[in-house]
Amino acid sequence: MGKAAGFVAAAGMLLLVSARSAHADPKTWEFAGGGQWPQVATPSTAPATPDPTLDRVEQLVKENQNKSAAKLGIDWFLAHKGSGQADRALFLIAQAWYQYGDRVKSFYYLDELMDEHPDSRLYGAALDKQYQIANDYLAGYKRRFLGFPAFHAYDEAIEMLYRIQQRSPGSQLAEKALLRTANYYFSDQQYDFAADTYAAFMRTYPRSPQTPRVKLRYAYSMYAQFRGPRFDAAPVIDAREQLREVIAQYPQMAAEENLPDLVTQLDRNLARKLYWTADFYRRTKEPVGAAYTYRYLAKAYPQTPEGRRAAGLMAKLPEWAVAAAPAPAVSAAYAPSSPPLEAPRISPQPKVRPQ
Repeated sequence: MGKAAGFVAAAGMLLLVSARSAHADPKTWEFAGGGQWPQVATPSTAPATPDPTLDRVEQLVKENQNKSAAKLGIDWFLAHKGSGQADRALFLIAQAWYQYGDRVKSFYYLDELMDEHPDSRLYGAALDKQYQIANDYLAGYKRRFLGFPAFHAYDEAIEMLYRIQQRSPGSQLAEKALLRTANYYFSDQQYDFAADTYAAFMRTYPRSPQTPRVKLRYAYSMYAQFRGPRFDAAPVIDAREQLREVIAQYPQMAAEENLPDLVTQLDRNLARKLYWTADFYRRTKEPVGAAYTYRYLAKAYPQTPEGRRAAGLMAKLPEWAVAAAPAPAVSAAYAPSSPPLEAPRISPQPKVRPQ
């Protein structure tokens, strides 16, 4: 009997501990540095205790009586700042302002929720709502003035997306926010900002399923910055290198997007750039530089009209200049479809004359 009684007592104690554990907050592990991962409690996801006033605010929001809901919610919040339901009040106020149309104000109430209640069960929902607000503004939703939609808020939306990334670094939402920023710059033809943001995405999320398309958009953004043969060819060179990488890594997408033809177009632009550079040397009495550049052009881009004309134009230069020009550093491995990635460097560098 003694052993049986002891077993019953132990079982009862085990059931008591299990019951308490069932009501306790779930546990997780957080990295604390130095190889330490302490176990900490995560916020409970249990529903909040009902409050008649907040229940009324929620009902007003459902009925789309947004100004009344916001006023009642603010009055309750100011009178119950220390309450355990303050986060719920802030979220309901933000919802009311969102539906009313003042989404900047909604964003800042969500900010206050996350600043003051970082362990709130509504933290994730607040971040999602902030992303929705930023996305709405980038899609053309306007800020209110005197109660009417009046002004675009693109800059504010970009700032909102940046703050979302700061609050949830490395998360799927942060990845989504960074990509949305890059796509906005691209669609708005701000190609320099788009290229920088796509590059940041590739560095931060190299294993993202969006990476192939991001690499392609990066190449397009670089190419769009090329202003013509009289200007810097670096955007074309960078775009071509990125496209070559995309073609090698994602052949199916490359075929769908007709990227080999685009690379051929880039080759033509690089050939035109070299042709203009050589002509500049010729006109400014730098025949050695002209001879070097014509020779480089003929060897690197023989498939282009400029490359085919280069040899004939070089024959018109003084023989001493052609003999003095160094051999271009173009590898024999470069086929017409794989031209060199760097333009020749001749001193003095050509300068664009005022038109």
